[in-house]
Amino acid sequence: MVTVRRSIVDEPRPADAAPVGRLDCALAGAFALALTIEAVARPDLTWRPLVTVLALALLPALLWRRRWPLAAVLLGWGVAGLLSLLQLATGSGDLGPYSMMADLILLYALVRWGSGRELAWGTTFVAAVVALGMYAASAGWADIFGGSVLLLLCVALAAVFRYRADLWHRQQREIRNQERVALARELHDIVAHHVSAIAVQAQAGRVVAAFQPDKAAEVLASIESEASRTLAEMRTMVRVLREPEAATYQPQRGVADLPALARADRTPTVEVSLDGSSDGALTRLARPVDAAVYRLAQESLTNAVRHARHATRVGIDVRWEGDAVRLRVSDDGRHEPGPAPAPGFGLLGMAERAQLLGGSLSAGPGPEGGWVVEAVLPAEVLA
Repeated sequence: MVTVRRSIVDEPRPADAAPVGRLDCALAGAFALALTIEAVARPDLTWRPLVTVLALALLPALLWRRRWPLAAVLLGWGVAGLLSLLQLATGSGDLGPYSMMADLILLYALVRWGSGRELAWGTTFVAAVVALGMYAASAGWADIFGGSVLLLLCVALAAVFRYRADLWHRQQREIRNQERVALARELHDIVAHHVSAIAVQAQAGRVVAAFQPDKAAEVLASIESEASRTLAEMRTMVRVLREPEAATYQPQRGVADLPALARADRTPTVEVSLDGSSDGALTRLARPVDAAVYRLAQESLTNAVRHARHATRVGIDVRWEGDAVRLRVSDDGRHEPGPAPAPGFGLLGMAERAQLLGGSLSAGPGPEGGWVVEAVLPAEVLA
């Protein structure tokens, strides 16, 4: 129990708190308008000028409730506690305007965006203010029960949204980690292939050196070239994570294998275009980039076949542009009007793979309809 309590108290703030925006300003404006209307329309409200001025303190609290949730709660609910104290001291009637219900928004913000310590201090303060208010108003059991249920519902709603957001971020991190693991395993296989080639050439060099010393220099040059490529790809490999599992050494598919994805006998048809293969440029891609282009094209094609509506054609286009290689996968399917849907975990994984290699990936509706996935990767992996 002590361990669980400590873990809750030590919980940090969520990382998805948005800055002050237009909706926050609209909320503060709506509160100020409601408070002004209530101050004019309720002549029974005791000490209307003082109560109105004190209630206006909620305006900055509403604006900054996500950035400083504990301070917002202390300010907003502190005003409510002060009004309860004035009611007790003067024996006056109800001093709280109905617009003070905005304090519930501050309580929601505390549970949704506060840290564990802020949550503990804030909820304790709110409970004390609520108890003081009920005592000052001589609330009956029905009012106490109803008020308590309302507060608990607000806390529960904030906790649910906080849990959902945390689960989403965890899934994103898991996708990124899985992509790092897959890329690291591919790089491991590539480096293992190079090292095996170096070992074979070194063994051959020992034999050749005994009978043809002039050929030994060629073997050494080949070993040097292979070792340099291996070192460059090894530097890339150490930047990503890899599970401590035995990997199966096998050649990785690359740009040269993309034509095998083409098909004309089924719908949608798949067309593959490799611009730069005539002079061998695409065949000189670094192995990790070569494998990544194939994987991104394969994943994009799979998504198009599964999800594109009424698509008849999918095009895969790979071009060499300066020091980078550009992959474009497009289909002619229908896209629903409106904003583009949020990226799924597949697209997140593809984007993570591109970023790990120093490139970028974008996906969205095409200018002429359909869906377009475009990736730009450096021809040489960043070390």
